[in-house]
Amino acid sequence: MRNIALSFFVVVGLLTSCSKSENKDEKKELPPQPYQYIVAKSGPAENLTQYPARLEGIENVEIRPKIDGFVEKIYIDEGSQVSKGQLLFLIRNPQYEQSVLASQATVNSARAAVATAQMQVTKTKPLVDKKIISAYELQAAELALKSAKASLAETQAQLTNAQVNQGYTKLYSPVSGVVGTLPYKAGSYISTATTQPLTTVSNVSKIFAYFSINEKQQLEFFKHAEGATIKEKLKNSPLVDLVLSDGSKYDEKGKIESISGLVDPNTGSFSMRATFPNPKGLIRSGYSATVQLPNNLENVITIPQSATYELQGKVFVYLIGAENKVKSTEIKVEDLPDGLTYAVTSGLKQGDKVVVEGVGLLKDETIVVPKETTLQNAISKK
Repeated sequence: MRNIALSFFVVVGLLTSCSKSENKDEKKELPPQPYQYIVAKSGPAENLTQYPARLEGIENVEIRPKIDGFVEKIYIDEGSQVSKGQLLFLIRNPQYEQSVLASQATVNSARAAVATAQMQVTKTKPLVDKKIISAYELQAAELALKSAKASLAETQAQLTNAQVNQGYTKLYSPVSGVVGTLPYKAGSYISTATTQPLTTVSNVSKIFAYFSINEKQQLEFFKHAEGATIKEKLKNSPLVDLVLSDGSKYDEKGKIESISGLVDPNTGSFSMRATFPNPKGLIRSGYSATVQLPNNLENVITIPQSATYELQGKVFVYLIGAENKVKSTEIKVEDLPDGLTYAVTSGLKQGDKVVVEGVGLLKDETIVVPKETTLQNAISKK
């Protein structure tokens, strides 16, 4: 039994010795590994600032009745394309036709009165010249002619007014564009007091995109735009993009053409308007979209997004320092349009060595074998 116990302790000792040997091997540190880095360099970069926008055609004309009556005919459909001067609606109200007929009869009567008065003047004049009757008779005849002519002019004005009112029974499109909704159907009674318009015609050959910027953004915009006056700065401002509600980018580029002169006291913002061509009629009034405005950044350092990591909402990179040891550093960044790089606005200085690979495997004071690369190479590997 004593020999068996002795053998047991010998075996346990050997196993313990092996275990300690393995732990020592595990604790041995791996040799420094190669990590690529880029040298931080300051320079310009172009960023995009996005603003929600509402879109409208260059002309949105409400079609409203100028007379009372019933909608007799509708010559268009919702969403149809119409030309300037095209007939849209016919309104029925017999009183306007009757008014024209009555006014025409009055004009004819007034013309007959003028003709009679003219005949009287023509008849009286030679008799006065021969001194058969007094000059008073001629003056009376001439005054009667003037009165008849005045009455004719009055009745002609009434006829014109009646014809104008009758003309209002036909509604034509004042612009070329797209027809909106048709809230009133044939047979509906309408008047000048009707709340809703008969329809709206939108000229969408060009589209206005209205968006707002705050005071700081307005100052930055004018600071970077070339020109001595606001007009020149707007003219020289860069072209802008439009992102539609489905996330797609609109094919046509837009131009900023106006900015409000006063800040809105309720929102503290300025209203801006960009104009986009719409040759295919793809965009309609009432759409929502996002305007992308180029924003030139100066003296920023550009790094790959893959060179960063986030911790508690903050962004960090690893810098290679003395003795090739890495140290994490917090930075402030802005997204760049390519989706692959950041513009570093603070936290880095020119000449810093920024690790661009394997940052998830590093920790402070890790010794690495630095291998320099370029920003373009670092991005192309991703």
